Amino acid sequence: MTRLSLPVQAILFDHDGTLINSEAIHFTLWQQTLAPYGVELTDAYYNETMAGVPTSQNGVDVARDFNLSVEPAELASTKTRLTEEHLHKEPFPLMPGALDTMTLCHEQGLRIAIVTGGSKYSVQRTLESYGFADWVECVVAVEDVEHSKPAPDCYLMALEQMGLSAQQAMAVEDTEHGLAAAVAAGLPCVAIPTQQSIDHDLSKATAVYQSLSEWTKAQFSQ
Repeated sequence: MTRLSLPVQAILFDHDGTLINSEAIHFTLWQQTLAPYGVELTDAYYNETMAGVPTSQNGVDVARDFNLSVEPAELASTKTRLTEEHLHKEPFPLMPGALDTMTLCHEQGLRIAIVTGGSKYSVQRTLESYGFADWVECVVAVEDVEHSKPAPDCYLMALEQMGLSAQQAMAVEDTEHGLAAAVAAGLPCVAIPTQQSIDHDLSKATAVYQSLSEWTKAQFSQ
């Protein structure tokens, strides 16, 4: 596992499942969204089909797979409302090692971006709650692009806004959908799977780590 090569100037972090421990909460909120339609959402379905995928596409997938007559956009709207209600009360908790990782990247002089298939409001709540807002120079969220992950648009936009080539940055992701987006944008990408994405195909990652702390130890230790 090689350390950061000299040209790397920036780290582009995914948000949900990478910096914040939100997937279990998203699962519960989707259960609440689908319960009125008689859908019993399972861990297996969520992990395989929904984890790491934008809410709008989640709506399309569940409406199709469970033969629902409701419009996918209505499902997505309900889930978004429930998520915003949750975030209004409290931000999503950080993943273990996330604050130390952000601190270390900042101390190493690396530029930092957050590139997410989730909402800008969710990122905003994270930044205002955990003390590293001044270190994040670029945020690209689902509202900013026509095609979110697994399309590369969000990462391409971040690179453009930061004035960087793909060879000057690297991505950190937790799902195969996010990994696909980063790789399609030409970025080297490490994967740190969660319990929800442990069975995802992460073969295109430059390396797979068990935690953010393991990644930072491998990359930055002397």
